Amino acid sequence: MKLHKLSLIAAALILSGCAAGPDYQPPKQTLDTEYLYQQTAGTSQQAVLANTSPWWYQFNDTMLNQLVADAQHQNIPLQIAAERIKAAQAYQNVVESFKVPTISLGAGYSSFGLSENDPLLGPVVSTNNPLGTALIDSSQEAFHAGATIAWEMDLFGRIDKQAQAAAIRKEQADIFREGLTTMITSDVIHNYLQMRGAQARKAIAAGMVRDQEETLTLIEKMLRSGYGSELDLARAKAMLAATKSVIPQLQTAESVHQQRLAILLGETPAGMKARLSQSQLLSASQPVPELSGIIPTGLPSDLLQRRPDIRIAEREMAAVNAELGAAIANQYPKFYLTGAPGVLAKDFDDLFSSDSAAWIANIGVSWNLFDGGRNEALIDIQEARFKSSALSYQHTVNGAIGEVETLLYGYGNSQQYQALVLESKAETDKAVKKAKSLYAAGLVDYLTVLDAQRQQHMMADRVIAAKLQTANLATGLSKALGGDWELQ
Repeated sequence: MKLHKLSLIAAALILSGCAAGPDYQPPKQTLDTEYLYQQTAGTSQQAVLANTSPWWYQFNDTMLNQLVADAQHQNIPLQIAAERIKAAQAYQNVVESFKVPTISLGAGYSSFGLSENDPLLGPVVSTNNPLGTALIDSSQEAFHAGATIAWEMDLFGRIDKQAQAAAIRKEQADIFREGLTTMITSDVIHNYLQMRGAQARKAIAAGMVRDQEETLTLIEKMLRSGYGSELDLARAKAMLAATKSVIPQLQTAESVHQQRLAILLGETPAGMKARLSQSQLLSASQPVPELSGIIPTGLPSDLLQRRPDIRIAEREMAAVNAELGAAIANQYPKFYLTGAPGVLAKDFDDLFSSDSAAWIANIGVSWNLFDGGRNEALIDIQEARFKSSALSYQHTVNGAIGEVETLLYGYGNSQQYQALVLESKAETDKAVKKAKSLYAAGLVDYLTVLDAQRQQHMMADRVIAAKLQTANLATGLSKALGGDWELQ
């Protein structure tokens, strides 16, 4: 008997080193040392510095900073993601619990009676037997208390692999929330900039309407005096109507982005409108926020640790590899230890005496020797999933590099476009001043001044559009580069 126990222990020690499944090796990527458009103006190859203010503080807009902070605390999808993290942690705890014995306690009272007509035990409890007396009482009762212990010895690492997979799924939930924070934050910045741009363009359009109404009034006076033409009058009316038609569109754009901000912050549309209208930080006269600083791009290899989508893809490979190991271990024997120590007595007063001790212990093995190829098929599924996740990881990395390159190129061109538009705006400002001087000297009519002002307003609108384009590309580039966007 002792030799048998020793042989079981020895076998367990030997098999405990036979954890099944391939060891996970993180993927290795060979990337360029710098981006193709690394020399883009307004960027630097230096990495993101630690303990610095969030990058969007470079817009120098207090209202924007407050909206982002509120969104990160109030956004409903972010709260849902936080609950998913809790669920993933709980699931990990569930799987981890299978590594340790399960112990349950119980106690109770039992009573039963034996029939004298029972074909097996009836003669024992009946007096109608050769001895003329019952050997045992037909009525029995007992008190009992004890524990039940069950444990699966994870000799081949099946449970351990499942626990590893569960832990990785929890990591993925954490990373997903980081990525969602980045997306929500960039969405807040985008919609805020678009709302401010719509407000500024609406103010410019209102100025254009005033100038064109002056032009129309002047042409009507000239026509009544016999010096104007019906063609000039029709053109002036058409231009005024076209400019007025832009204002409702800009009002719609302002409202749409305002409603979007309300959704992102988990507020009501009325609450968001009141917040913005009561703010002393917003006015049509204030310029549209512009980024004042350098965007640190880092190295292409930095994306592997900074981009949430790449990190999730890598963790998916690790999780599937662990699940593959669990599937491989599942084809080996499973060993179980069970025990039920306790006390049993007829009278409650005797329940906890030394003579009332009772116990039962078992060691068992379960091995599925034939299942029609089911387990092999499950292993094939996991192997296919791992190869698929590896390809998905490579595709994600390629997409991330391509996205950064595209936005770097676009950001550089947008800055050039903005510079040229600003140069053109400066020239139209000069033209307005010159036209006013000539008009004061009596060398040109007032229509020339109004036309110069119209060109000035049009270029001012283009400047706003160019600044918005540059700011949105800066936001997109910062998002593509990844990093920590969460406020502490």
